[in-house]
Amino acid sequence: MSEIALVAQNLYKVFGRNPASAVKRLKAGESRSDVADAGTAAVIDASFTVNRGEIFVIMGLSGSGKSTIIRMLNGLLAPTDGDVVVQGHSIGKASASELRGIRRSAVSMVFQHFALLPHRTVIDNAAYALEIQGVAKEERLARAQEILDRVGLGNRAQAFPDELSGGMRQRVGLARALTAGTDILLMDEAFSALDPLIRREMQEQLVELQQELGRTIIFITHDLNEAMFLGDRIAVMRDGRIVQQGTPEEILTDPANDYVAQFVQDVDRTRVLTASAVMEPPHLTTPISAGVRGALRVLREEQVSAVFAVESRRLVGAVTDRAVIRAVKSGGTDLRAIVDTNVLTVGPDDLLTDIVEAAVESPVPLAVVDENNRLIGVIPRVTLLAALGNVPATTREMPIIQSPIEMVAQFTPLVDAATEGEAS
Repeated sequence: MSEIALVAQNLYKVFGRNPASAVKRLKAGESRSDVADAGTAAVIDASFTVNRGEIFVIMGLSGSGKSTIIRMLNGLLAPTDGDVVVQGHSIGKASASELRGIRRSAVSMVFQHFALLPHRTVIDNAAYALEIQGVAKEERLARAQEILDRVGLGNRAQAFPDELSGGMRQRVGLARALTAGTDILLMDEAFSALDPLIRREMQEQLVELQQELGRTIIFITHDLNEAMFLGDRIAVMRDGRIVQQGTPEEILTDPANDYVAQFVQDVDRTRVLTASAVMEPPHLTTPISAGVRGALRVLREEQVSAVFAVESRRLVGAVTDRAVIRAVKSGGTDLRAIVDTNVLTVGPDDLLTDIVEAAVESPVPLAVVDENNRLIGVIPRVTLLAALGNVPATTREMPIIQSPIEMVAQFTPLVDAATEGEAS
């Protein structure tokens, strides 16, 4: 079971004249607009759990409440109702000194606009949180230098913020949060001020750093593609409420409502969906021990042009109708002799963007295998195209290599002969 880093419990945040009355009315079923006379409901009954070591993304359009939530997570805003529990400590019940301790030891913040100290060098900015904690200068500079090396700024340690590009300054902000050594990083639209190329580089670097350091990251964004790329899980917000939570794949393939469906319709699906999300069960297989006639029977009954040959569930290769025809004509019986072992395979976690080219080149469906080379699924091109276009696939047939008329003409006498041989 995953260790829990943070829990948001039925959070409400209302700004205005009578927040408590607004919350009471919201709990009774009134809408956000109904309680406008008592205050502005920024967050309504938001609950979620963040596991240690994951990237949890909260996303939504402007005004959805996502930035208000992140400020409640570290106590910058007090909830009107509900609570936040960070590593077992209640934010709502913490005293001022306890809250400062939680911020120093458990939670760091990375801001959209860097918030660097302009009169301090890069390394001094990165080490600032440790300085506040009272860490000795030599130790804090050593730790800051290590993190700067990780984010690609090791050779700019003595530069000042105004000597850096926007992407570099954001790296300094990230380095400062990482140097603090807290388990949880809160990132509020951290990359939205960057140009697209630098933004993508920062996204990739964040994923790499999270995998290396195992930090827990709560990331706020209005960009769905960014959320899909970064998030292990995503919470989608609308009008103060969380309308769906799940993995990127779950949200993309099973949106909770029309709002989410419309939101995700333009997402680059190849960078979200994996082979396991689109693969079909490997029905069209034949065991090596069945021989050539066994493969012939499967080809005839299923009316397909190729099947996968397996041995103890492990993939051996593919057998095409042409190879079977030649073997039957020549009297061959050993299926292994005609199996094409140069079959392209993919893993269940491979992204579609990485397998599209392989699917185009492969004369048979892509074979999905696990770490032991066991065949766990297949991806016909029609299925892949359906997934990319977000339309249902209605066939499981493998690609036709020859025209049906030509195949019937060749197969009929061979199948008849094989059947007569079995009867005798």
